[in-house]
Amino acid sequence: MRFTDERRYFASKASVYRLLKAHDLITSPAYVVIKAENEFRDKTTAVNQLWQTDLT
Repeated sequence: MRFTDERRYFASKASVYRLLKAHDLITSPAYVVIKAENEFRDKTTAVNQLWQTDLT
């Protein structure tokens, strides 16, 4: 930010992101992995107590 403010250069969001990524200062949101559990934490005792949705 200081570089763009002091020298009045324009940098797009994508350019800044590529620079940060190239220097390992940020990770891509595409690589964030959410691991699924093997079983539910809250056990059910009757029908229709727990519903699940898969967004993949």
